[in-house]
Amino acid sequence: MTENENIISKTYEPKAVEEKWARIWLESGANAPVPGTDKPCFSMVIPPPNITGALHLGHALNSTLQDILARYKRMKGFNVLWLPGIDHAGIATQNVVERQLAADDTTRHELGRDEFVKRVWQWKEESGGTIIKQLKRLGASCDWSRQRFTMDEGLSKAVREVFTTLYKEGLIYRGDYIINWCPRCHTALSDLEVNFTETDGSLWHMVYPLKEPVAGMESLTVATTRPETMLGDTAVAVNPDDERYKGLIGKHVKLPLANRDIPIIGDESVSVEFGTGVVKITPAHDFNDFDVSRRHNLPSVNVMDINGKMNEAAGAYAGLDRFKARKKIVADLEELGLLKQTDKHKLMLGSCYRCSTVVEPTLSKQWFVKVGPLAEPAIKAVEDGRTRFVPKGWENTYFDWMRNIRDWCISRQIWWGHRIPAWHCADCPHITVGTTDPASCEACGSKNIAQDSDVLDTWFSSALWPFSTLGWPDKTDDLSRFYPTSALSTSFDIIFFWVARMMMMGLKCMGDVPFKDVYIHALIRDAEGQKMSKSKGNVIDPLVMMDTYGTDAFRFTLAILAAQGRDIKLAEERIGVYRNFANKIWNLTRFAQMNIEGMDPAQLVSEPEAGALGMADKWILTRRSICVTEVSEAIETYRFDEAARSLYRFVWHEVCDWYVELSKLDLKGDNGPERKMTSATVLVAVLKDIMKMLHPFMPFITEEIYSSLPPFGKGESGGFAGSLMTAEFPQAEVAYIEETVEIDDAVARPGTKTVHYRFDAEAAEMELVMDVIRAVRNIRTDMNVALDARVECICMSDAKTVRDAIMRNDGYIKLLAKAASVSALAPCAPPKGAASGRASGAGHTVEVYVPLAGHIDLEIEEKRVAKELEKLIKELDGVTVRLANPSFADKAPIDVVEKERVRQAALVEKKVKLDEAHERIIVLKSQSVAKVKD
Repeated sequence: MTENENIISKTYEPKAVEEKWARIWLESGANAPVPGTDKPCFSMVIPPPNITGALHLGHALNSTLQDILARYKRMKGFNVLWLPGIDHAGIATQNVVERQLAADDTTRHELGRDEFVKRVWQWKEESGGTIIKQLKRLGASCDWSRQRFTMDEGLSKAVREVFTTLYKEGLIYRGDYIINWCPRCHTALSDLEVNFTETDGSLWHMVYPLKEPVAGMESLTVATTRPETMLGDTAVAVNPDDERYKGLIGKHVKLPLANRDIPIIGDESVSVEFGTGVVKITPAHDFNDFDVSRRHNLPSVNVMDINGKMNEAAGAYAGLDRFKARKKIVADLEELGLLKQTDKHKLMLGSCYRCSTVVEPTLSKQWFVKVGPLAEPAIKAVEDGRTRFVPKGWENTYFDWMRNIRDWCISRQIWWGHRIPAWHCADCPHITVGTTDPASCEACGSKNIAQDSDVLDTWFSSALWPFSTLGWPDKTDDLSRFYPTSALSTSFDIIFFWVARMMMMGLKCMGDVPFKDVYIHALIRDAEGQKMSKSKGNVIDPLVMMDTYGTDAFRFTLAILAAQGRDIKLAEERIGVYRNFANKIWNLTRFAQMNIEGMDPAQLVSEPEAGALGMADKWILTRRSICVTEVSEAIETYRFDEAARSLYRFVWHEVCDWYVELSKLDLKGDNGPERKMTSATVLVAVLKDIMKMLHPFMPFITEEIYSSLPPFGKGESGGFAGSLMTAEFPQAEVAYIEETVEIDDAVARPGTKTVHYRFDAEAAEMELVMDVIRAVRNIRTDMNVALDARVECICMSDAKTVRDAIMRNDGYIKLLAKAASVSALAPCAPPKGAASGRASGAGHTVEVYVPLAGHIDLEIEEKRVAKELEKLIKELDGVTVRLANPSFADKAPIDVVEKERVRQAALVEKKVKLDEAHERIIVLKSQSVAKVKD
């Protein structure tokens, strides 16, 4: 505030305002749902960020969009729960603490399991809350009193309950299975935790001698990309329909370097076209081979240890790193004459999503969820519309994965996480599984039992997030009120990791879907459309952006760019544009406050009489109503970008560019005290509604401004100190309602009295007048008329209603078009020496003329326009030649070419205008010559 406490400071300082309101919101408890209310509920659970994480653009975007929903729904009268929390991030967190131990010259193994887990908990308490602080700074209006952690007591109870239930129903089992193994993290990885990238590799063609020659054939050539695994081969396979080899099925080959005979089998999975049509079968080190081995009852030979080194089964190669063994095996085969050829080959190489180590498919004893029976109801729930994806196209991605789903490996060979609640008996083969720690084996009674050393995949506990956070397995009020949740906002890359698994677990444990809507937000790329990465140096840090431009400007930028189904191209300059928007809102408020200074606050917040409203008042109130409708409908359908654009257009281009200018004389008092009060009342009402509509997008600045408006911090709709957090979202009408009406429904606040204005006919008339003003302004600009010159405005229309409308509002035209006079005539001969334009509105077209005599020198103007045209044509020709050059159009980066095309289009448009201006000058000159002759 300034020295006048009812006028805000000259400049907006985001940092102080953000700190102030973040504190007020937290202390007030306004973020929390109201207990014991009959309001309709709206609930969301935050996708829990990793405890190791710091705020990145993906977090910022998703949290901003969720916050828009939460704040909007509160203002619409819903009882909102937005539940926050953090994920324990098993592998990532363990890696962080292991690096700390390494710096202290020790390891987790030296520390021991119990002490290591204590160290992780200690790290969590000291450093694990960073991202939560950053989310609060972003303005996320979660109910922070309900913050959960995937390893807190309640969620741990839920995890054990689900594991035990699924195990006893046969949906969790333990068995030998091929899994993705990370030799660095020493743990199994689910298919989704493996990142695949196309890599330049080799295809080695190895010779496997036949045990006995067949029809003159002495060997088979086998093509492979991983020769080091050949030591684990237990068969070679051909397609049974392949005429080249079908007579060999049932025979044997000698496995080179291993001194073993292995069978030749026929399997339809073998491609006749790939390589030689003969493939090696290594069940312990290849997913497809594992499946083949099951069909043919083949043994499995594991030739690597947990570190990716060759084990004793590898014979002479034992102890070698897998990639060193590859080189030696290839060299040995070549020396023996058993390497026929080596081809360059593109392959998809899988690596650990955490440490980027190349994963090794390995046969291992693991715990699995049998997902088939869980997937079927989850598929049907989306098919039936109980859960819908927005945009709808993401349903296909969901279906594709769910219909081809494999059993889920849920065990991890690490120490940080939910330890598997299974106890192995040393005296019998039984495994005891339960929700509480057993004292003895439930089969034989032996006390010689030990808990399984593995922990659960982090995504197992995350799959229970929508209901475990609400108190399940206990029957709680929160669970009955807020489950199923209303919406989930997340990114496309965890549809499989998280969304699908929550669907399966929610339906299994709760008998209902976990959320009604799944909104899949866009991916943020850099300004050129490239993926952001540290190596490219194109990463934008959201914390730096908030420091530099203010949190509201940053949030609004993310929202206005968040179009459905389209990636976001983010440049820092865009954030600067919306900082200007924040400053525009601030300056609009100062203008309003300075013009209402000294006026009675009680009168300023009273509803103006409809009869006292001027045409501009009726127009802006109608536009306000339309904006409310556009914003509400867009948010309700997750079209955040359209809602933001509607607000930007209304505030900047309608309120600031037009209404403020149209009402300036009224606000100055030039048209009397009654008009001053009416215009002031309308401006205050519109400004307050702007703050309400903008609040979900820009919460900090809108709270600060709203608290400074009449009645100056006194609450209107309950809540605390006039906060927008609990204010009512504006309502829009489809027609003009003159009388005060009683609102009484579940969404609007019961008992609120409101007057709503919508004047469609008057607004259309005002749009016509505004277009006349635009036409005069364009003529003035095109013809280079002096800024302070007062011109004559002559309008022609064949409709008397239009002519009458223009003359009723000639004051606006004189004010904003700087017209000395305004006339509205029936169509007749155009005035000589006048430039012309065209306006439209109310279903009619108006010809607009501005006589230029005495305002411009036609000779000077012709030279000026000709010079501009010459310069523009030269620039346009250069761009056109560049775009026509194939070496540029075909080889330059797509974004560079697109920029040139946009530049070309802008130059063409400018040329059209200059051509029109030049032609207009020539016509005016000819008219002047004719006039002189007359």
